[in-house]
Amino acid sequence: MDNIAGSKSSLTWAVHISVAVLVLLWVFPTLGLLVSSFRTADQIYSSGWWASLFTQESQNPAIRLEGEAVLDGPFYVIEGDLFPSTDATISAWGTSSRAPEAFAPGDVAELKDGWTVTVDVAGDFRLTSPTSLEGERLPRVFTTAETPPEFTLDNYDEMLFSPSTSQNMAKAFFNTLTVTIPATIIPILIAAFAAYALAWMDFPGRALLVAFVVALLVVPLQLALIPLLKLHLGLGIGKGYLGVWLAHTGFGMPLAIYLLRNYMVGLPRDIIENARVDGATEFQIFTKIILPLSFPALASFAIFQFLWTWNDLLVGLVFLIDSTGDTTIMTRQIIELLGTRGGNWEILATAAFVSIAVPLGVFFAMQKYLVRGLLAGSVK
Repeated sequence: MDNIAGSKSSLTWAVHISVAVLVLLWVFPTLGLLVSSFRTADQIYSSGWWASLFTQESQNPAIRLEGEAVLDGPFYVIEGDLFPSTDATISAWGTSSRAPEAFAPGDVAELKDGWTVTVDVAGDFRLTSPTSLEGERLPRVFTTAETPPEFTLDNYDEMLFSPSTSQNMAKAFFNTLTVTIPATIIPILIAAFAAYALAWMDFPGRALLVAFVVALLVVPLQLALIPLLKLHLGLGIGKGYLGVWLAHTGFGMPLAIYLLRNYMVGLPRDIIENARVDGATEFQIFTKIILPLSFPALASFAIFQFLWTWNDLLVGLVFLIDSTGDTTIMTRQIIELLGTRGGNWEILATAAFVSIAVPLGVFFAMQKYLVRGLLAGSVK
C-alpha cells in the first residue's frame, strides 16, 4: 500500500536524483570547457572557471619594467602601465619573489645605485635613476591585484583564423568528418539487414547467432586491435581511410545488430504477414516496411556511433598511420597542440570545445529518437 495512486515511491525519487546527478556530472565539465575557451591565460592560471564572473584577487606573474627613459631634472625617468589591457586594482606589490607583497600602492621602493620605483593602485609605475638607464636590465615587479571579469574571442580567432593553427585544425576537422560519416553509415546498412534476418526470418542456428552477437558486446576492442591491424596490413588497407572505416564498422556492429534486432522484434507481426500474403518479397518488406518503422532505432545507433567515432583517438592512432599529417583527426591534432602548446590551456580549451560542437549538434538534433530506440524490445 506504500505506492498508492498519487504518491511516488522512494525508488522513483532515487531514480530522479541519480539522473540529476548524472546530468550535472556531464553538464559541469562541458560548461567549464566553454567558459575557459573565452578566458585569458592569466585568468585560467589564477582561478577556476566557476569564478569567472567575479572580481578576483591573485598574485600575478612577475612583470619586467620597460619603456623609454626621459630626463626629468637630475633623474632619468621611465613611466608606464603594468596592466595596459585590463582594469586591475593593485593591493600590494614587491620587487622580489621572496617578498612579493612588501609594499602598498604608492610606496617607494629603493633599489640599487639610487634607483627608486613606485606603483600606484591603478598599476601605473614610475622608475627613477640618477644615471642613464640605457643598456641596463630593468627590475621586475610582483603584484597582487584584483581584476574584473574578462572574456575574449582571441582564442577562437587564433584557433580558427591564425594561419599556423587554423590550417591544421581545418584539415583535421575534414579528416574527422571523412572518418566519421562512412564509419556511421556502413555499420547501419549492414546491421539493418542482419537484424531483420535475426528478427523475422527462420533459419537453423538463429538463436546461436543472437547469443553470439550479445557475447561480442562484452569483448574489449583493445583485444582485437593488433590482430586486426596485422590483417589490414596484409591486405594493404592498414594505413588509410578504408582500414579505419572497416575497423569502426566491426567494433560497432554488435551493438547495432542488438539494438535493431530488439526493435524489429517488437514490430507488429500482422503487418509483415499481410505483406507476405500480398506477395511482397523479403527485400520489399525490409525496405518499404521495416526500415521506415525502425527509424528511431536507426537514429539511436547513429547517435552513438557518430559520437564514438568522432571522439575516438585509439582506433585513429592505430589505423591512420601517416607521418605527413594528411589524415590526422581532431583528437590527435589536440594531442599535438598539447605537445607544442603545453602551457596554453586557453587554446586547448578552445580546440576541445570546437571538437565537441559537432557531436553536440548531432545529439540535440536527434535526441527525440534516442530513448525510443534504446527502450526498443525492453517491454511488451
